Amino acid sequence: MAETANPTFKPAAFYRDPLAALKWLEAAFGFETTTLVTDQAGKVGYSEMSFLGGVVSINSEFSGDPIGEARMVSPAAIEGRGTQFIRVHLPDGLDEHCERARAAGARIVQEPADQFYGERTYRVIDPEGHVWNFAQPVAQVSIADQEAATGLKIRTSLEGVT
Repeated sequence: MAETANPTFKPAAFYRDPLAALKWLEAAFGFETTTLVTDQAGKVGYSEMSFLGGVVSINSEFSGDPIGEARMVSPAAIEGRGTQFIRVHLPDGLDEHCERARAAGARIVQEPADQFYGERTYRVIDPEGHVWNFAQPVAQVSIADQEAATGLKIRTSLEGVT
């Protein structure tokens, strides 16, 4: 089992069928299941996966204690809507990673492409509708060059923003 330090942030994704999701994420992305907690019936109560030093929690849908009025659901439960995507940094091999995901049945919604900010990215939607964004650095691009390429103002803090 891979040992991973406790990260500052640990995103959680919720699935109707988290056990199927764990298996799919292992096959498609090369993630490794490092923690799996189930009840007597085999229902997933909590799990963690690691990949290149990062950790993501994959869980069953739920509501009630300890989250109050919130409901944690899969995008599949809400017509594919989502409120976030998970971004995964790859040091290299992005195109090969994309092909691995494609071979596992991933729906690639953005083919690998170089971006104005110096990364090569691709995006995939998993079987329950979660968006995963994979990125690999390919160039150092200054803020001035990024602004020139896009016409956007790029800041590194909230200073001066009203």
